[in-house]
Amino acid sequence: MEANFAALAEAAPRIWEGLGITLLLTLGGALLAIVIAVVLGLGARLNNVFLRGICRAFIEFFRGTSLVVQLFFFFFVLPQLGVDLPAMVCGILGLGLNYGAYCAEVVRGSINSVPTGQWEATTALSLSKTQRMRRIIFPQAWALMIPSLTNYLIHMLKGTAIVSFITLADLTYHTEQLRQDTNTFFAYGVSLVIYFVLAYILTLMMNGLEVQAKHKLGRGDSLRETLSLKAPETTVAAEGGRG
Repeated sequence: MEANFAALAEAAPRIWEGLGITLLLTLGGALLAIVIAVVLGLGARLNNVFLRGICRAFIEFFRGTSLVVQLFFFFFVLPQLGVDLPAMVCGILGLGLNYGAYCAEVVRGSINSVPTGQWEATTALSLSKTQRMRRIIFPQAWALMIPSLTNYLIHMLKGTAIVSFITLADLTYHTEQLRQDTNTFFAYGVSLVIYFVLAYILTLMMNGLEVQAKHKLGRGDSLRETLSLKAPETTVAAEGGRG
């Protein structure tokens, strides 16, 4: 066991470097995915049949094809067509397009889930379509879609493990290197713990984002109030009434 920890200490700089690659892929892919999701999610609701059809075709294509094959296409096929992209760009592009297509359905469904009364209220206020979506509908839909987006973000974090196929030395790649110096149980046990910690941190961050989104809609405490140890006012008031 001491030899395993000694090997881990020696491999720590390489694992840290691989962790940085994994985080960069996750965050870069997530930013691209959310942009694609919003554009396609809104586009899939357009009245224009042609534009709506293009958005639907894009969503179904990237949902219906393998992420591994998409990465191979960007990394191995595009250079033959004269487009030579760095491995990191290929990784972010593949993750962003693939998960963005899935998240587009989350965006579309969340917008459709906003109560009908809210849509009618925007009509009564004579808001333009842009104002209606930006000021009333999308903020409510955003609060609804965060839990589902959190799930896809965690899936994306775990999905980065396949980028070693396109020569990127991520966390999983360096875990395999550590296995050669230690043993399978120890190396992959360390990897499991690291991935779990990363996933848990991302979940906490997204939960905080959800709290803030709901607070802006008047549906709960702010993030600062949620994190504070002070008892909620309703509880204090109730105890005072019983006294």
